[in-house]
Amino acid sequence: MSNIDQSGTFTLGERTVKRLGYGAMQLAGPGVFGPPKDHAAALAVLRKAVAAGVNHIDTSDFYGPHVTNQIIREALHPYPDDLVIVTKIGAKARQGWLMAAGPRPART
Repeated sequence: MSNIDQSGTFTLGERTVKRLGYGAMQLAGPGVFGPPKDHAAALAVLRKAVAAGVNHIDTSDFYGPHVTNQIIREALHPYPDDLVIVTKIGAKARQGWLMAAGPRPART
């Protein structure tokens, strides 16, 4: 049994997927913008993940923007029957990611 299989499963909508999936955010370029530095490596990572048993991929069209979904399609189409691709919608990226707020001062 692989580590992916040992992670167990959960129900996502009407599908059962393995708990250990693949987060596609890092397929985009530096800072999650633009194409990856190594396109062939990005394709290989996805193919290897699916070959290892990953059956769900988390992505978003604002990674890149529009980059990761294109890479997923290029690497994996036609998709295996058990592959679930989930995405986030409704966000807009504006010239980079906003920095997270720093630590807040302690209240006295």
